[in-house]
This record gives sequence, structure tokens and C-alpha cells, in this order.
Amino acid sequence: MLEIEDRVNHLDELMAQLIQTVDRTSREMREFKQEMRDFKQEMRLSREHSEREAQESRKRSEREMQEYRERSEREVQEYRERSEREAQEYREHSEQEAQEYRERSEREMQEFKAEMRQSKRDLDKKWGELSNKLGTMAEDLVAPSIPRILKQVTGCTSVIKYSAVRVRKTEPRNQEFDVVAVCENYVFINETKSTLRSEYINDFYELMQKIHDYFPEFEGKQFIGAIASLYVDETLARYGEKLGLVVLGFGEELMDVLNGPGFVPKVF
Repeated sequence: MLEIEDRVNHLDELMAQLIQTVDRTSREMREFKQEMRDFKQEMRLSREHSEREAQESRKRSEREMQEYRERSEREVQEYRERSEREAQEYREHSEQEAQEYRERSEREMQEFKAEMRQSKRDLDKKWGELSNKLGTMAEDLVAPSIPRILKQVTGCTSVIKYSAVRVRKTEPRNQEFDVVAVCENYVFINETKSTLRSEYINDFYELMQKIHDYFPEFEGKQFIGAIASLYVDETLARYGEKLGLVVLGFGEELMDVLNGPGFVPKVF
């Protein structure tokens, strides 16, 4: 009997333990289910939050993109308008400058033409005055220079015995000599031209070859020919020198000898 009772007691204990185990397992299962529900709820909330944030991010991105497009379009439009305005201002400024340049050029051209007309009038006046004086060039310029010229080209230092301007000869034919001067054994014959040409030099050289026929009173003397002009080109000066003629041009001392150093005049 005692043994049966012990077994019954032991069985009761086992049943009590089983009940406790079942209760604990049931409680743990309920807690697990609750945790799972809480986890699902948390996951749902997290998903909803993520979806909401993603939605808001998309909307924000779309809004920012729209604002960027609008801002870019506005900046492009402002740049285009500013460029057109600056281009218009540049065209207007360029047209104004071009107009001012044309007006200034026309004004300067008119002033230049007026100055040229005045210069021409002044030059014509001076040439007129000079033309009037050319008739007395031999008297005013050449004759006063004779003593210095003779001394330079012949070494004659004596007092000039004879000097005349506009000497006219009729034999062997009519011929006028601008200046004639005598110093020691030299007879100085001058022809003065307003403009000197090579043919004038040739003509005077040919005349000098016959000079004794015009001045028989100076028989036995040596004749020297001198041709003079206000301006003498270098080539003409060298040409006259080659023929042995004294070449005179207007200079610092009335008429200057233009022949080169060491020149010895031809004696006719």
C-alpha cells in the first residue's frame, strides 16, 4: 500500500510539474506571439515610415528639380535679355561712334581742303612775287656774289675791273648775257635760269664755245662760264661740272658754288 501511495504522490508531482511546464510554455508562446505582433507592427510602421520618407524625398526631389528648371529657365531668359540689351547698346554705341567718326572725318577733310586752298593761294602769291623777282635775279643775287665766286674758282683776289648786267651783243648775232665780269685775266660769263634743265646747260656750253666772237674786246683773256638757278638738282650740277661749267645755286651766301671739291673750271 505504501508503495502505491508513493507512486501516486510521485505521479501527482509529475503532473504538477507538467502543468507548470505547460503553463510556462503557454506563457512563453503568448509572449512570443506578442513579440511577433510587436515586431510586425514595428516593421509595418518602419515600412510605412520608409515609404512616407521615400514619397516625401521623391516629392522634394521633384520640387527641387522643378525649382532648378524654373531657375535655369529664368536665368537663361535673363541672360538672353541682358545679351540682347547689351548687343543693342553696343550697336547704338557703335553707330554713334561711327557717325561721330564720319562727322569728324568730314569736318577734318573740310578743314584740310580749306587749308590746302589757302596754302595754294599763299603759294600762288609767293610764286607770283618770286616770278616778279626772277627778272632781277641776276642783279640781286648773282652780281653781288661775283667777287666771292671768282676768288673761289679762280683764286682771283684783285678788284673787279669790269662788271655789267644784261649785256646785249648783236655780233655775230643778237645775244644777251645776264652777268659779265672781268678780274685779272679772267672773264666771267653768267647765264641765270629760273628753272634749270639739261638742254639749257647744253645750249650755254655751246654758246661758251663761241664766246670770243661776242667779246673781241677781251681778246687774250680766259673765259669762264657759270650757269645759275635758284634750285639745282644734284644730277644737273654734276652734269654741268662735267662740262667744266661753274654751277651756282641759291644758298647761305646768296649764290653758292655747287661744284665738288677740287673742281677746276674749263677755260674757253
